[in-house]
Amino acid sequence: MFNSSKFKSVDFYRKIPRDLTEASLSGAGLSIVAAFFMMFLFGMELGDYMTVSTTTSVVVDRSTDSEFLRIDFNLSFPALSCEFASVDVSDVLGTNRLNITKTIRKFSIDRNLVVTGSEYHPGHIPHINNIGDVSDEEFSDGSVSLTSSNFDAYSHQYPILVANFFAPWCYWSNRLKPSWEKAAKIIRERYDPEMDGRILLAKVDCTVEADLCRRHHIQGYPSIRIFRKGTDLKDNHGHHDHESYYGERDTDSLVVAMETLVAPIKKESETLALEDKSNKTLTKRPAPLTSGCRIEGFVRVKKVPGNLVISARSKSHSFDPSQINVSHYVSQFSFGRRLSSDMLYQIKRLAPLTGDGHDKLAGKSYITHDGESNTDITIEHYLQLVKTEVVTKRASRELKLLEEYEYTAHSSLVHSTHIPVAKFHFEPSPMQVLVTEVPKSFSHFITNLCAIIGGVFTVAGILDSILHNTIRLIKKVELGKHI
Repeated sequence: MFNSSKFKSVDFYRKIPRDLTEASLSGAGLSIVAAFFMMFLFGMELGDYMTVSTTTSVVVDRSTDSEFLRIDFNLSFPALSCEFASVDVSDVLGTNRLNITKTIRKFSIDRNLVVTGSEYHPGHIPHINNIGDVSDEEFSDGSVSLTSSNFDAYSHQYPILVANFFAPWCYWSNRLKPSWEKAAKIIRERYDPEMDGRILLAKVDCTVEADLCRRHHIQGYPSIRIFRKGTDLKDNHGHHDHESYYGERDTDSLVVAMETLVAPIKKESETLALEDKSNKTLTKRPAPLTSGCRIEGFVRVKKVPGNLVISARSKSHSFDPSQINVSHYVSQFSFGRRLSSDMLYQIKRLAPLTGDGHDKLAGKSYITHDGESNTDITIEHYLQLVKTEVVTKRASRELKLLEEYEYTAHSSLVHSTHIPVAKFHFEPSPMQVLVTEVPKSFSHFITNLCAIIGGVFTVAGILDSILHNTIRLIKKVELGKHI
């Protein structure tokens, strides 16, 4: 049978009848102070429990050999045409990719970096096999030389004006010259300017008429532009582009192309020249309306030192280095995976741990103004990047919370003997920063909480006992009693 008296003997918390206890003002004051102190320490302990503690270490980069590094960028070039802008990537292992287009988008912009139309699509870029006639024969000029003073008059006079913008020092211009003059002579004989007047082939020397070439945004030589009644603008789904010829450059091909342009224009009426109703097999390609270009997108590179280069490039054109300006504004230049909404939240939460070097170049501009001292300028950015990885340990497993790349940037403007470029040299570090979150167990929190409550209660009891006995002793002394 159950014996309650024996069971009561194990009671740790034996009760004293209330009649045998005595309350005091000092005890009440200490109790209130102890209660507030308990609440304060409880809040501190709860805050410490909710705060994530971390350990930071520098370790060898844990990336796999097959892992590629993604570079996202958004760059605005107010003086580099989308027609020739090229994104190239190279590295120390010998990788060399030129004119990347698959993951790149281009938008024509004005000098104020404002987009002037929809995305720039260059269309099919033909491989030019015949770059001109090779001939040692003397040939007479068949095309008309145009200047700033007579260009507008000629371009409005003829329904079709095809102008060859060239430079005498350019190899490709010199290769084109014989076939261009021969084709111009043949077209002049077939479509006499005085009797027919439907088409005229002309040429512009950009070393002499630099302002005229600049006005028409000529950056590569030779550039063959097609003008219809004074303008080379063509409406391309709401986006106005310059109309350029990119076909073969031998005499026969040029003559066929010019006749294709003339075919839909009736001799009696020139009004049809305002529309492009020529044969669609004619090799043409739009050139951007404005001289600027915004380049955005991403590339994937190996995690070794390398370069991302923006420059003017063409297999069949030459460029005057003094006329190429690679001034640019950086809207974004970052490394690593594209950030999801969850990762953005983690970045904000872990900002003190990761720093603000994720997009160091964002919002910065590197502008060189026109002038003799500012020509042939290459802008180089030297980027040293370090991977930062934040992991947490849950159930004895390591869970990755965040992975990002921070970098330091040093930029310089240097005079170049070649075509100016905007170069981003990146060098990944072989080490990485590993930040490990160490979560605190709930049992640890409960243990500390009990220690706080019990400790404060015990210390307050000791203080109350000391204070109570001291007051009693003082009173006895005052009454003249002996202990």
